[in-house]
Amino acid sequence: MERIINNILFDLGGVIITLDQQQSVRRFEELGLKDAQQRLNAYTQEGIFGDLEGGLIDAETFRRELSLLVGRQVTHAECAYAWQGYAKEVPQRNLDALQRLRSEGYRLLLLSNTNPYMMEWVNSADFDGHGHGVGHYFDALYLSYEMRLMKPAEEIFLRVLMAEQVPPSSCLFIDDGPRNVATASQVGLNTFCPENGADWTQIIYQYLR
Repeated sequence: MERIINNILFDLGGVIITLDQQQSVRRFEELGLKDAQQRLNAYTQEGIFGDLEGGLIDAETFRRELSLLVGRQVTHAECAYAWQGYAKEVPQRNLDALQRLRSEGYRLLLLSNTNPYMMEWVNSADFDGHGHGVGHYFDALYLSYEMRLMKPAEEIFLRVLMAEQVPPSSCLFIDDGPRNVATASQVGLNTFCPENGADWTQIIYQYLR
């Protein structure tokens, strides 16, 4: 019998990477952003943070705007350090599972609300501890700031389906954000919503059958 699901769309933070939102909040507070807790959300950013992840402003504009908010010149490296505080760990089991799924014939796609500062590390040889960036594990990357769209907007899912030229029924979308998963379901994708940092590496097969 032919497999129904051939494509798996993964969220980055909370699924591939275990998130630590509070670590990022603390780092932005260290830079002088007193209301970092209000400005940083676990799933959807707002203000200049959302503008960066939505591709409305670039990394340099974000740096300048953040400098105005905190009342001093913040460096690119400081912005990267603060944003990358979101990353708690990259469990090896997740990387092993990605390689296994690809060897089993699945097309793996990354669909992430993210930003240039976070992707500097994610795309670097430091990402997995073995000299590979995230692109080593995926067939294509769909990033909010490049697409100028953010989950949970329906359009971001429709754009991925159009780019891949696949029907939604052939895709499984995995995200730790309930709102993102709800929208993906409405578009017709199969969905799975593990909690941030949960081990999904075996349970995923229940959704692929």
